[in-house]
Amino acid sequence: MPPVAPPDPARVHARPERAAVLLVNLGTPDAPTPRAVRRYLAQFLSDPRVIELPRWFWLPLLHGVILPIRSRRSAHAYAGVWGERGSPLLGHSQDLAAAVQALVPDGVEVALAMRYGNPSIPDVLARLDADRGLRRLLVLPLYPQYSATTTASVFDAVADHLRGLRWPPELRQVNDYWREDAWLDAVAGSVRAHWQAHGRGERLLFSFHGIPARYFRAGDPYHCQCQGSARRIAERLGLAEGDWQLSFQSRVGREEWLRPYTDETVAGLARAGVRRLDVVCPGFAVDCLETLEEIAVENHDAFLAAGGQALAYVPALNASAGHAAVLAGLVRRHGQGWPEFAPGWQPAQAQTRAQDVVAAVADFERRRQP
Repeated sequence: MPPVAPPDPARVHARPERAAVLLVNLGTPDAPTPRAVRRYLAQFLSDPRVIELPRWFWLPLLHGVILPIRSRRSAHAYAGVWGERGSPLLGHSQDLAAAVQALVPDGVEVALAMRYGNPSIPDVLARLDADRGLRRLLVLPLYPQYSATTTASVFDAVADHLRGLRWPPELRQVNDYWREDAWLDAVAGSVRAHWQAHGRGERLLFSFHGIPARYFRAGDPYHCQCQGSARRIAERLGLAEGDWQLSFQSRVGREEWLRPYTDETVAGLARAGVRRLDVVCPGFAVDCLETLEEIAVENHDAFLAAGGQALAYVPALNASAGHAAVLAGLVRRHGQGWPEFAPGWQPAQAQTRAQDVVAAVADFERRRQP
């Protein structure tokens, strides 16, 4: 193999400087097939942020028992929500990134990556650096509430890539945004719009993705942030204490997760006499398997089987104008102090800065001549 030529300093150093925003969602299989789902789940469930068990114990169990069983079952579930654009999570996330792009300053690229699956965080960051001269990076995970299982895992993946760069960009990260008035107003507004279009149920259930209870006991703030989110949204909707409640969905395994559990809550409400139930999932930025299949199908059927008459799922914010405005507002606030966010800044200024570097490189090469 011939030796690799060293990079041209004039080309590397003189690329126009750019700022970028990296929106990151959880991820999705590439196809609703057992093989693709197994590949995705293997990456997801191998993350020590997600499964906090000794690797010597967990990995043989994962690959020898869990993946062979769960991959086929999950593939069937994914097939039920797969559309012409593929995974709903990917399609909605792409639309949301495009909507945010339209609201941020010119010259700031909004890129989408997935923590697991494609497009991967390393691939997207490599493209941004190669194509754009990435010098400033704002990481915005699409998780309103912080958890080590989600947000921290995104930060881990970004850091793993950046530590391999000779010239990593300046880095800023958004931990959560559940307290943002604009986000709370957007979720409350989506519930009102649903009620106006479809009528109002007797009870509103806020269902959040669960995590093992021991993570909460270890200091994860997720449970408290979910409680705070639901309470603030309920206040905006003018709901009394008896008009709403909160639960946690998507538990796996035998250990205790955050309670109360959504499936038990849904069935219990039906048995208690609630006939029409509305469910909203404010922890999910866009609709995905957990909302479209687990809530709108599985829990819908469980509610009816327990005696309820109708369970209505309130869609996620997805790529709505209000949602894009929330995220763009976060981008603008966290980008303060960077040149691309200064009043009157134009993309052409990045080229001017690059020309200054070109002159410096030329001077360096000239001084090296004998």
